[in-house]
Amino acid sequence: MIEKIFEKLMWHSRIFAVLPVIFGLLGAIVLFVIASYDIFAVFGSVYSYFFKGVHPENFHSDVVGAIVGAVDLYLMALVMFIFSFGIYELFISEIEEMKLSKHSKVLEVHSLDELKDKIAKVIVMVLIVNFFQRVLHANFSTPLEMAYLAGSILALCLGLYFLHKGDH
Repeated sequence: MIEKIFEKLMWHSRIFAVLPVIFGLLGAIVLFVIASYDIFAVFGSVYSYFFKGVHPENFHSDVVGAIVGAVDLYLMALVMFIFSFGIYELFISEIEEMKLSKHSKVLEVHSLDELKDKIAKVIVMVLIVNFFQRVLHANFSTPLEMAYLAGSILALCLGLYFLHKGDH
């Protein structure tokens, strides 16, 4: 009898998995809002550049860097979003609305390994975007530094190739 009570209690304790779901969704929303604000701020800079005659020295690289940074935040928000949906699907309940939708394949998760794979792929993209953002602001002054850049780009391409090779 104690065993049955304990097992029932253990089974119902899975409801605590709703905490990472809720806070993951809140974190995703915050990141979406921040990234959108950053894009909106870029519009202000572009307006000042074209209509007010304010011409900062690194305008183009600053605008591209801000947009790439916003893309980075959007991708991190998607990681949180996929994580929240996956945890909910795995530990709480299936989402009926999602099953009826044609666009549910991205968020649909059947195992913890599948969740980890989806999150890992998005995290790799976040790292690539972050790398791109840092390269935009780097100054390369020697041929060796340019060779390091080329090697880094080659390593990224090879990593993406092997990451997606398993899909097909």
